[in-house]
Amino acid sequence: MTLTFLRDPRLTPEAREEFFRLWFEVSEAGGAVGFVPPVDPGAVRSATARVAEVVGSGEQRMLGAYEGGADGRLVGTAFLRLNSDFKMRHWAMVVLVMMHPSHQGTGMGGALLTETIAFARSLGLEALRLEVRGGEGTEDFYARYGFKEAGRVPGGLRVGEGDDRDDILMWLPLT
Repeated sequence: MTLTFLRDPRLTPEAREEFFRLWFEVSEAGGAVGFVPPVDPGAVRSATARVAEVVGSGEQRMLGAYEGGADGRLVGTAFLRLNSDFKMRHWAMVVLVMMHPSHQGTGMGGALLTETIAFARSLGLEALRLEVRGGEGTEDFYARYGFKEAGRVPGGLRVGEGDDRDDILMWLPLT
């Protein structure tokens, strides 16, 4: 199975619903994308609406990964959160990198990240930053693509009662 990547896909009502379903299913499967199972669908739906607003304003750029071509099912996303502060416009924050659970472990997540990096370069960005939840092993995934740990806040994320995780900051120079 190959993926088709679309930069800045139109977030029609149908596309928003697809994005909601993807985010919900990844979260329910334990993906570290902002929610912890059991996931409240209403919370994910509200967050989906906020992300769609930010994308619509141009503050974030979206990359969609589709199986079966551009008209296929949305199975992955990554977003580039651009900086409005003139001192930080040369880099972007990578957020909501997710791949549908049925495609995890297939190498498609790596293809998504590679395309995200290419998207950032095409925008003239000089670096990417991201944050990962400690204890998940995702920092190892990002390190394979050149991201380096640049800082860590011990116990900076509380994902459940008595479950504090490190907030790990990673950085990738693009130039």
